[in-house]
Amino acid sequence: MLSLPKTATAPFCPAEVKGSVVVPAGDPGWKKLLRFAGPGLLISVGYMDPGNWATDIQAGSQYGYAMLFVVLLSSLAAIVLQCLSARLGLVTGKDLAVLSRENLNPALSRFMWILAEIAIVATDLAEVLGSALAFKLLLGVSLPIGVLLTTFDTLIVLGLKGHGFRQIEAIIFALVATIGLCFFAELAFVPTDWSQVALGFVPPGRLLSSEQPLYLAIGILGATVMPHNLYLHSSIVQTRQVRGNRGDVGEAIGMVRLDTVASLMLALIVNAAILILAGSAFYFSGRTGVAEIEDAYHLLDPIAGTAAAGILFGLALFASGQSSTFTGTIAGQVILEGFLKMSIPCWQRRLITRALALGPAMAGVMLLGEHSVGRMLVMSQVVLSLQLPFAMFPLIRFTGSGTLMGEFANSAMTRIVSWGLFGMIGAANAWLVLQVSRVI
Repeated sequence: MLSLPKTATAPFCPAEVKGSVVVPAGDPGWKKLLRFAGPGLLISVGYMDPGNWATDIQAGSQYGYAMLFVVLLSSLAAIVLQCLSARLGLVTGKDLAVLSRENLNPALSRFMWILAEIAIVATDLAEVLGSALAFKLLLGVSLPIGVLLTTFDTLIVLGLKGHGFRQIEAIIFALVATIGLCFFAELAFVPTDWSQVALGFVPPGRLLSSEQPLYLAIGILGATVMPHNLYLHSSIVQTRQVRGNRGDVGEAIGMVRLDTVASLMLALIVNAAILILAGSAFYFSGRTGVAEIEDAYHLLDPIAGTAAAGILFGLALFASGQSSTFTGTIAGQVILEGFLKMSIPCWQRRLITRALALGPAMAGVMLLGEHSVGRMLVMSQVVLSLQLPFAMFPLIRFTGSGTLMGEFANSAMTRIVSWGLFGMIGAANAWLVLQVSRVI
């Protein structure tokens, strides 16, 4: 069960702010819910990062609204897994990385750490590419210059020194709100058949019977369920003070579940908006070959009939990359401290991760050209898909353990659903990797 939380000594890094958000026992339910709101929002950022943009834009431009059901099902799978992660952190008082180190074979634990670090770098690569492309679109600089400009987001992390975790959550909320408002404003510019949009959430009978749409569907799945979020969520929920008795922990699980579901439903709406925008702007105007984010930006203005559409698109892309930067830094800290019991300042963690991502990003831009961002983003999602089953397996195993979770262990139905998701996601990702390896 939970031990009494520590007092915050420094901001931003989860291990240092455990229990820093006080939840008074006498507060009414709605006030407690507001206190618990926040971790789900940080998690939702990973579900609307530039990697999602690439798959959603391509799916919308090629198949209209028909792939919306894939976005819906992927988001529901993410909700199940993130709820498991949050419950693990609340009940045990430890995150997934720490529990993996303590309960798994040391060699396996180290192997999982390496895979998790690769996933963090792959995630940051998508953030670098997305932010660099946003700089190019908004400022008119070349893509290599845009890549170099992304190094300065380390200064943002440094600037957050002295601020609490709730302030970080407020910044993320502002960035997420920017993404959402930009896309809904763009949808207002583009004619949309909402009755057809509604039909898109119904699985079509034959769409996935051929290879190309199935490939895109699995790409959406791989871009939606992010492995580092499973480590991150189990840690940041511990920023809320929760007493160790049964009633308080049970109430906390319920509050965090609501926060998770609401936040990931918001991510679902944003991802659906990206796909709907691509379908409305490109598919129904006969431009079914749009696969690059940059192409989508340049084509939006004449289709929407206003220059504001492209600007809003660029601003949303920039906000997406920057918000993912925050959560990627925190996730990197969680993984490093959990697996290796090693703690370094957040700005150093940010600098190391960004340095490791800059090399592949710059090399890809120089070798493949400035119009290769979409292809590199999809490749980064393939790397993430490789790591996902290795994060899911211990998560499902630990949350199903009566020794670790006590009465809060997974029910029979939860075990069936979670292991079923493990099998389906593992098989889908293996198929995706096989197909991409053939293309490359």
